[in-house]
Amino acid sequence: MIRRDQAPPPACPYTGVTGTYTIDMVHSTIGFSVRHAMISNVRGRFDRFEGLLRLDCSDPSRSEAYVSVQTDSLDTGVPERDAHLGGRAFFDSATFPLMSFRSTGVVPLGGDEFRLMGSLRIKDIELPLHIDVVFGGAGGDAYGQHRVGFEGTATLRRSDWGLAWNTPLETGGVLISDKVTLMLDVSAVRVDQHAA
Repeated sequence: MIRRDQAPPPACPYTGVTGTYTIDMVHSTIGFSVRHAMISNVRGRFDRFEGLLRLDCSDPSRSEAYVSVQTDSLDTGVPERDAHLGGRAFFDSATFPLMSFRSTGVVPLGGDEFRLMGSLRIKDIELPLHIDVVFGGAGGDAYGQHRVGFEGTATLRRSDWGLAWNTPLETGGVLISDKVTLMLDVSAVRVDQHAA
């Protein structure tokens, strides 16, 4: 019971969001961008992945996320480059077919912005990674499914995860930047349709 001198708890700003969701691979993108030859950016994406979100509307800090990505599904639009990236010099997809992210906490940043704290595992190396996330909205789709959407970005140094291959340029610098920008655009479908 709330005393008169106590303020009532704030209403949840994300009505109907609480629940468990699976990421819709068809309507989501896990992409990246990396500087190439010191002058331009190469962009790519992973085409096969899966993920689970557990969202808590009343306390977003208790929400959780898990994503696994098949490393051999990398696509930069150039088959020869994709084969190199999937080889032993980079992801070594034959030995390490999956990379994964698991959240360890969520920090509200104000409004629809959050910081997703967690760890990223690539090959046999697992290190902290923080993803800045913007909540895009929630609602029903044409098939009666309840969806949520998020966009996220993160920056990492690939060499920290053992993806250190490079080659020097005659003009100075290196062929591929160590800094990689991750870009996420996620649509997820609620699987516990009776959740509040």
